Amino acid sequence: MTAEILVNVSPREVRAALVENGALQEIFLERANRRGLISNIYKGRVCRVLPGMQAAFVDIGLERTAFLHASDIVHPAVGENGQPDQPVDEGRAADIQSLVTEGGEILVQVLKDPLGTKGARLTTFITLPSRYLVYMPKGKGIGISARIEDEGERHRLREAAAMFVRAEEPGGYIVRTAAEGASADALRADMMFLQKLWTVLGQKAASTRPGNLVHEDLALPVRVLRDVVSSGVDRVNVDHAETFQRMKDFAHTFMPDLADRIELYGGERPIFDLYAVEEEIQKSLDRKVPLKSGGYLILDQTESMTTIDVNTGAYVGHRTLEETIFRTNLEAAVAIARQLRLRNLGGIIIIDFIDMEEEEHRKQVLQALEKALACDHAKNHISSVSPLGLVEMTRKRTRESLEHMLCGACPTCEGRGFVKTTETVCYEIFREILRQSRQFEFQELMVLAHQDVIEKLLDEESAALAELEVHTGKPIRLQTEALYQQDQYDVVLM
Repeated sequence: MTAEILVNVSPREVRAALVENGALQEIFLERANRRGLISNIYKGRVCRVLPGMQAAFVDIGLERTAFLHASDIVHPAVGENGQPDQPVDEGRAADIQSLVTEGGEILVQVLKDPLGTKGARLTTFITLPSRYLVYMPKGKGIGISARIEDEGERHRLREAAAMFVRAEEPGGYIVRTAAEGASADALRADMMFLQKLWTVLGQKAASTRPGNLVHEDLALPVRVLRDVVSSGVDRVNVDHAETFQRMKDFAHTFMPDLADRIELYGGERPIFDLYAVEEEIQKSLDRKVPLKSGGYLILDQTESMTTIDVNTGAYVGHRTLEETIFRTNLEAAVAIARQLRLRNLGGIIIIDFIDMEEEEHRKQVLQALEKALACDHAKNHISSVSPLGLVEMTRKRTRESLEHMLCGACPTCEGRGFVKTTETVCYEIFREILRQSRQFEFQELMVLAHQDVIEKLLDEESAALAELEVHTGKPIRLQTEALYQQDQYDVVLM
């Protein structure tokens, strides 16, 4: 597999695209006026404690207060010296009232960006990532990324990290997937950097007023290097000289083995025209996703969940109906995994594969979906097929989906996804005319509406309009309003 990252920089926006085998897999976007907050550390003030929800709202200086659940608070409470402030019974669940108090100051990190009407999700389990490690100042022990499957390598990394961990020093470490094959010296260098960073953050937090930023995560181009670029990425192409130099400097300092793979793009064509990335971004906003076989997917994103429907479409197959359905579902499973990454869909996801009679076929489709999602950076969980034939899964949602970042609600339908037909609007107008004619005295009526509605009244509904004139005994005038939407109208008494 060949993988490449394209970085496009414009005055107010930075975009990064992960391309695997010539196909766009993920898109990352950051705008100057809307930078992501994930991993930022703030000094907050507790505004309100809700015992019934076992949560608190914290002011960190954003438009909306952020949400902190009891399960996301270090427990037992840790004092300034790293020791528990009070003894805690480990057998009982943490009580939010024993962990925070209204008006209290607290150091928090953003887990999830504000999504829709919801504020940011916070945690006090601070984590600081580097190239090979994640440092947990309030944790303990050494963990190894589950994506490192070789048991010998897992043991080597654990032993190498343990050599440099002192019992008297607080904190724990997680060895990241990128550390596979890394030397003990490289791990030690990362440990020293993270411990120094935490010391600096602690000093800054002590002097920072509540509601202010203490530590901001790296900008998108450098963050992509740290989190996405691995030994599997063959090249990083950047179309902006200053950003290229910043990424080069970061790579020379923290990942020298990858520095030579970063290149400054000098082509005449826009960098996102390579591999049709710009076109793929536009397609990712469509509701319908065609499959090569002739089948297609329908994706509907709502606030609570995303539903995906699989259809055979024009695919008729060559053998039996069951074989046709099975082949369509297999192709759909791979396409769905790509769409989840590309569109950054998270939360609850319901997939309605075409019904399969054979149990073995259902197992193979689930396995194909799991395999296709294996390289997804976001944590996901897939359940078995439900009694209704649906596949239920979850995908960790940390930032807004691509659709929510690039699009807003339609001003015509206000996000409903549909508008009333001209026929429905005509009948509403008729009812409004009857209602007003019974209540008020007038000489004539004027109907103001969209052009398509006026044409409908003059053509197919002209007989009904004439009956209304006879019923009311008054003339009815029609006027087109260019600025009205299709379901918008006014009945004016003259």
